Amino acid sequence: MNAPHLDVEQVEAANTAYYQALEEGDFEKVSEFWLTPSDLGIDETYHDPADAGVVSCVHPGWPVLTGRGEVLRSYALIMANTDYIQFFLTDVHVSVTGDTALVTCTENILSGGPAPDGDEELGPLVGQLVVATNTFRRTPAGWKLWSHHASPVLAETDDEDTEDTP
Repeated sequence: MNAPHLDVEQVEAANTAYYQALEEGDFEKVSEFWLTPSDLGIDETYHDPADAGVVSCVHPGWPVLTGRGEVLRSYALIMANTDYIQFFLTDVHVSVTGDTALVTCTENILSGGPAPDGDEELGPLVGQLVVATNTFRRTPAGWKLWSHHASPVLAETDDEDTEDTP
């Protein structure tokens, strides 16, 4: 059993590396962060990998995705349609209990797609504020994602402040 402070450091490093792989658009690296049946010691010959140690993911505005294949397909789709993405993580909190870790954070996301009319430049950058919970499991290969749940943060508008103003 690792020391509690070492576990927290390892989970925080895994969480940071996961977001870095997303920024780099490296699908193989992103895939390596997600829990597999073999990480749990399950022989995939006798068990359906979709049912074993089911992983789940909720992207903002998406339904719940379950199973490694469905989750990884969503990342492939996002990466194929995003030319640029950068995450500035704030309010990061890591909690470890035994072989399970919970990371909560705010994802300050800056992203961009292709420029209009097929220009070589990047399209307009868009900012988004999202809160996320990442659940990790300890495996012989290190900490792996079991679940990712992200939800948009609703911004206050000036209309709310001036509602009663004549």
